[in-house]
Parts: sequence; C-alpha cells; structure tokens
Amino acid sequence: MENYFVYILYSENIDSYYVGQSINPVVRLAEHNSHLKNRAFTKRADDWKVFLTIQCESRTQAILIEKHIKKMKSKKYLNNLKAIPDMVLNLLQKYS
Repeated sequence: MENYFVYILYSENIDSYYVGQSINPVVRLAEHNSHLKNRAFTKRADDWKVFLTIQCESRTQAILIEKHIKKMKSKKYLNNLKAIPDMVLNLLQKYS
C-alpha cells in the first residue's frame, strides 16, 4: 500500500499557504510551480516551497486531515503544526 502525504506549501511572494494531499509531494510541488493546472490557486505564484509534510496511512486519512487543516483557515494554526509536533500526532490519531 502506498503512503499518502498531506503537504503544506508556502509562497513568500504572496505570503500565502496552500494545503493539498498526494502520493509524492515533491512531484506535486514541481507541478504547482510550473502551473500545470491552469485554474489552480497556486498559479498566483511560482516560488512555492514545502512548508510541512504529514505522512498518512491511507488516502482517506490524508483527505480527512487536509480538510481539517483547510477548515481551520489560520496561518497561526499552520505555524503551530510545524512548531508543535504533537499537533500532527493528534491529527494522525484522530483520523486513523
């Protein structure tokens, strides 16, 4: 079974975050920066960098965690996820 990841990207140019999920966040980062999806939010910038990745047990878990993070709509929450590893562990347990 393949691992899925929730990934959070950050663009300094537009001071914005993007949350997504994928099997390979490195490939997705390249796709976001090359604007492969014409109508994507990430088209607004081309300096996206990986801010945080969370390895999940399944795609279902990744989707649930992605939705949870997006629902928070908070830069402070995203920064806390990176700064406080227990928050990530709690998400993984909650959606296991």
